[in-house]
Amino acid sequence: MLQQTRVATVLDYYPRFLQRFPDLRALAAAPLEDVLQVWAGLGYYARARLAHACARTLVQSHRARFPDTAQALQRLPGIGPSTAAAIAAFCFGERAAILDANVRRVLARRYAIEGDPGRPQVLQQLWERARALLPQAHQIGSYTQAIMDLGATICTRSRPRCEACPVSGDCQAYRQGRTAELPVRRPSRPRPVRTAHLLVALNKRAVLLEQREARGLWGGLLSLPQFSRYEDLARAARELGAAKPRPLAPRQHSFTHFTLAFTPHVLHLPGARARAAPRRWLALAKIDHAALPAPILALLRELRDGPGESECRAQARPIDCAPNRGTRAKARHRLR
Repeated sequence: MLQQTRVATVLDYYPRFLQRFPDLRALAAAPLEDVLQVWAGLGYYARARLAHACARTLVQSHRARFPDTAQALQRLPGIGPSTAAAIAAFCFGERAAILDANVRRVLARRYAIEGDPGRPQVLQQLWERARALLPQAHQIGSYTQAIMDLGATICTRSRPRCEACPVSGDCQAYRQGRTAELPVRRPSRPRPVRTAHLLVALNKRAVLLEQREARGLWGGLLSLPQFSRYEDLARAARELGAAKPRPLAPRQHSFTHFTLAFTPHVLHLPGARARAAPRRWLALAKIDHAALPAPILALLRELRDGPGESECRAQARPIDCAPNRGTRAKARHRLR
């Protein structure tokens, strides 16, 4: 969970995850959808899929126990060299080097290592330094924790606290006044925008959902049917036997490498629910316990908890129909 996510955010999720999956066997036995539901909102859902696959591999091939070497740990799904070394060092006392983002920053400044740490040549230099600094095996756990904490709390990306750093006297970046420029950052690029249309088909307080493919955006989660062209969405609406859907105001959600700009289209189906396979109907009362992406859950909560649809139709700006929302800009901002 701590890969790509701040500790403050993880603290809310980790206890719930352990309560639902207290050990490897419980995690391995659970359906992937249950795992994604508990994970929903943390993002980077490949981590949840890989954790589930890792648990199943450990139960099936390792008697539900982790291997005790970094080399063997790297063969498990979702465990790379640095994570494997951290597990081996903390849990089994192996003399193994880690190189997470915090450690890379400490080493790049301490030794004034030039270049983008993501490039193979620069990364190799960092690995060599990380291995050369390793203490004896009996000190490895304390050292590993210390160098990670040094990067997380003292040698921070912006405004490092060099005056409190225990190794500032030997830090080349500090001596040279280059802590702001090391490690070298990749040049920022404009974040591309992708557009989509989402079908919000409602019937008797239930919403039509589909399970997304395991790979890609929101992989494995339940979500609203998504279309790149409005014409395709309109065709899907006709197949459900309904009239033209009503668009809501566009919304945005930012991902690491792009921004998704999507327009929800609300469709009310009278009478009995249309056959939806392979999609499914889910009661709006149950959306809080479903594996839904955060922006989709926010949208459905807004529709579920807002005023009646007849009142919403009378509004000039549909996005403002949720209770306690202000202007359209405020509502859009809340859903980002």
